[in-house]
Amino acid sequence: MRVLVTGASGMLGRATATALQERGDEVTVLQRRPAGLPCREVLGNVADPAAVARATAGQDAVVHLAAKVDVTGPWAEYLQANVEGTRTLIAACREAEVGRLVHVSSPSVAHGGSALVGVGAGAADPEHARGHYARSKAMAELDALAADSADSADLAVLAVRPHLVWGPGDTQLVARIVERARSGRLPVIGSGAALIDTTYVDNAAGALVAAVDACGPVHGEALVVSNGEPRPVAEVLARLCAAAGVPAPRRRVPFPVAWAAGAVVDGVWAVTGRRDTPPLTRFLAEQLATAHWFDQRRTREALAWTPQVPLEEGFARLTEAYAAG
Repeated sequence: MRVLVTGASGMLGRATATALQERGDEVTVLQRRPAGLPCREVLGNVADPAAVARATAGQDAVVHLAAKVDVTGPWAEYLQANVEGTRTLIAACREAEVGRLVHVSSPSVAHGGSALVGVGAGAADPEHARGHYARSKAMAELDALAADSADSADLAVLAVRPHLVWGPGDTQLVARIVERARSGRLPVIGSGAALIDTTYVDNAAGALVAAVDACGPVHGEALVVSNGEPRPVAEVLARLCAAAGVPAPRRRVPFPVAWAAGAVVDGVWAVTGRRDTPPLTRFLAEQLATAHWFDQRRTREALAWTPQVPLEEGFARLTEAYAAG
């Protein structure tokens, strides 16, 4: 097929574009800076109708990953990148008669702060989603699913929510954990016993490739993707730190203290307009202290997919990557 991947300069976007290309698809990528991939590349902002029109022309399917992923910054930036960008892409898909849209979302769109234990995807909820990123992604997912055609003959839409994706070259989750651990600024929030699910990057990319194939017969719904191997959050942090050769966190901070500190930090960053990564936020405190793992049965049935890289192998690959420099 001819498949457009937006946001291919990121770790998951790059892995997805590579996986599609390796199986023989004709891949186009759209992002703001060169991705360095051996395929057709369109440079531009996903909220720019002209750039998106060039990228979607002649495509059979689109995998939409491009987004502003952060914990700081003004709402207007999230609104433009995540909401307006998705709306621009939907309009372009309709104009170019693209048949399939795989919208890459996040489990945070349905997370209101309480524990998620063995649950399904749940409905995206912008009103209760925590923070600008989650709220904007919830709005974008609702827009994407609203564009799904009832008979899937016009535009079939499938929303896929990979959970906590990590792997070699990760500049978001892994790099931030390692940097904080190296500087002694990575505490365990609460007991550290809350179970969390994560997703090794190759598994997430494989799920998105499977979603391209499934989209049509399966459409109009959201699916959460993970390795399906919940582990205590303290163990996950320790294993990521061990892979990078930095000390695991030893200091523990009670959740109420961490949440209150995060509220103060959120307020300071909002008032001052700071753009650097804050040491703690309310959302981060909740993520590190509450369980969040998901029932994968519907996802695996709908996509005819299972993870190929177990957590143990993923940790080993990450260790090798850090050892190789």
